[in-house]
Amino acid sequence: MRVLTVTCFFGVAKNPAEDGDPVYGLTPASRLLIGSQNLTPTLSLILHNMFVSPFLDLGTWLKHELPDLALFKIAHGKGVWDVIIHDATISPLFNAGMIADSLFLMDIAIKECGHVFQGISSLIDVAGGHGAAAQAIAKAFPHIDCSVLDLQHIIANAPADTGLKYIAGNMFESIPQANAVFLKWVMHDWRDSECITILKKCKKAIPTRDAGGKVIIVDAVVGAGCSTPKHRETQILYDLFIMVANGIERDEQEWRNIIFEAGFTHYKIIPVLGIRSFIDVYP
Repeated sequence: MRVLTVTCFFGVAKNPAEDGDPVYGLTPASRLLIGSQNLTPTLSLILHNMFVSPFLDLGTWLKHELPDLALFKIAHGKGVWDVIIHDATISPLFNAGMIADSLFLMDIAIKECGHVFQGISSLIDVAGGHGAAAQAIAKAFPHIDCSVLDLQHIIANAPADTGLKYIAGNMFESIPQANAVFLKWVMHDWRDSECITILKKCKKAIPTRDAGGKVIIVDAVVGAGCSTPKHRETQILYDLFIMVANGIERDEQEWRNIIFEAGFTHYKIIPVLGIRSFIDVYP
């Protein structure tokens, strides 16, 4: 409890009763773990031993002349996506974590930055899992025809009563046509060359900018938004965490490089989602 109060996860006050135990209370951080849209499943995923233990091999990883092999694969002998797909314990944990994050984040995103979705007639949520983010968009903007693209085994287990269209496919191969493509917390999982491939597929799927075509990315832009030490620290530490799967959190110049390399001509960063931002990308 001393650690949790020093790090402001809980508050502490002196017990009014003489010689009584300290009285602990919730802070804004710990309140995120209670209520109907709590982030407990997401935190359980991030802190699972499967993702934490690879950092014990950081020394071995650093000794590689070219550390292409992900920390996760060094520790477990398989890539992170192989485990998520095939491990009967991790797969539901991953899906629950992503759903909880989408429910929490999209509520804020629509309230604070709903104009991002204005003027869109159709949207495809790429690697959208069971469609929690797409459901939130469709509910807030009924005129948008929302679809979800993900791998066959994920689509096969998607709920049937969401009102969404689910499409089995691979974002590295092709993306169905839509007015806008939505990529929430996807790009940071992949290296630059892979992100460029994804963005090129997105560009083929959308109309011109004059016709309303765009890609909407939700991801961290390191250095964007609030400039407090805690905000910066959180972005940097999550960059360290996502390294477990050879992922990366990018600053604006790094985003600019892959966006332009993929053939897009303009982008706009809107830092309204805590350590994450909206990035509107235009052909």
